[in-house]
Amino acid sequence: MDASGAPGGARLVGLPASVLAGRVRAGEVSAVEVVRAHLAHLADVEPRIGAFRVVRAEEALAEAAAVDADPRRATLPLAGVPVAVKDNVGVAGETVTDGCAAHAITADADHEVVARLRAAGAVVVGITRVPELCLYAATDGPGTVTRNPWDTALSPAGSSGGSAAAVAAGAVPLAHGNDGMGSLRLPAAACGLVTLKPGRGVLPGGIGADDWSGMAVNGVLATTVEDVALGTAVLAGEDADLDWSAADPGRPLRIAVGRRSPLPWARPDATALGAVERTARLLRGAGHVVVERAPVVPWGAVFGATARWLAGAEDDATALGLDRAALQPRSRTHARLGRLARRAGLVRPATAERFRERTAAFFAEDALDVLLTPITNGPPLPARPWHERGFLANFDADNRWAPWAWPWNLAGVPAVVLPVGTREEGVPLAVQLVGPPGSETRLLWLAGELERRAPWRRHAPVFDPARAPSPASV
Repeated sequence: MDASGAPGGARLVGLPASVLAGRVRAGEVSAVEVVRAHLAHLADVEPRIGAFRVVRAEEALAEAAAVDADPRRATLPLAGVPVAVKDNVGVAGETVTDGCAAHAITADADHEVVARLRAAGAVVVGITRVPELCLYAATDGPGTVTRNPWDTALSPAGSSGGSAAAVAAGAVPLAHGNDGMGSLRLPAAACGLVTLKPGRGVLPGGIGADDWSGMAVNGVLATTVEDVALGTAVLAGEDADLDWSAADPGRPLRIAVGRRSPLPWARPDATALGAVERTARLLRGAGHVVVERAPVVPWGAVFGATARWLAGAEDDATALGLDRAALQPRSRTHARLGRLARRAGLVRPATAERFRERTAAFFAEDALDVLLTPITNGPPLPARPWHERGFLANFDADNRWAPWAWPWNLAGVPAVVLPVGTREEGVPLAVQLVGPPGSETRLLWLAGELERRAPWRRHAPVFDPARAPSPASV
């Protein structure tokens, strides 16, 4: 047995979820062996990254044994795959805190997305850390600053930062997250991962009080396009048509390149723009038509999305029955502003619908298939206790670093983030692909083409799973 816990020297830690599931389905390795190997690696890396609030070692091994004994094992799409779940959806028998130190409730049942992962054979090895109420672009809280495996002086972003750090460090090959203003895409960008923010209504919701007035959606983080497609299809359910491999349009795609920041004062640095330009060249080399087209994000959309983000804090605090005095100072201010936004009638369904129509028209008017943009303006934020700073400091840092994600939450259209290299400092570079409503499979197909033409390193070098310890330590 090698250091990964696999018989015959076959390494398990660091393999994609699709490969691991295939081996478990074929009986080449057991789910218990897979989970034990990942728990060993998790135990080694977790003290340095702080990705998990809860590690379910004994429970996960028991669940893996149940997968091995399941007569349906040969048909389970995620057979034996270790997964992590973000700390804002329920895992039966475990506490959910939504990042609030003074709040914890025990889930009496799995959230629908967790139930679907488990029904597909996945094993929940832990629950990942989030910033308070999942509001911020860095993941930290009292006593713990979650760190980026590519550079532990930097944040893995937020709010799905714990999930992203876990995948980038090889602790799990697939992790659940969700995205209300970029909370899947920003961690993916910071940690060199792939993700898809699905369009509105594609996956089950139930994130907080009202999904941040419709902006928040569930999804997954992984190291390959195939794993993101597999995880998304599992979450979407058996009746979903998400066969990305069959989405080849049979013609060159017409791809717009947008470099105009939605916030004029928050512009991408030269490295971020260079990543977009190199990706555009790759797409031209693949035969696609690349044109310069930048959608205009009106100020009404900016204010509309901001009002929803603010109100989300107040709505969730009310739904959870939180004592406002127990919230972090930044979150108390956030919730107070959200209450004012609600009372002033600033959260209007018409705002989102108008912007969705405007977005659809942008693609239709020039027969565009995809929009290529930056996703962040520079390297990730520093890993520090941002929760000790005030609302304005957090608001300013979040917006200056990452203004590219939120418009597509407001519009309810799909967007993919994928790595396209590294910065001079060694941290990942990423770009964003956006499509009109219903274009999830097209975006995944195009991301897969880019992955084949320019493969990326799948894990942070220092935390490479090749260094996994012996499972005897678990």
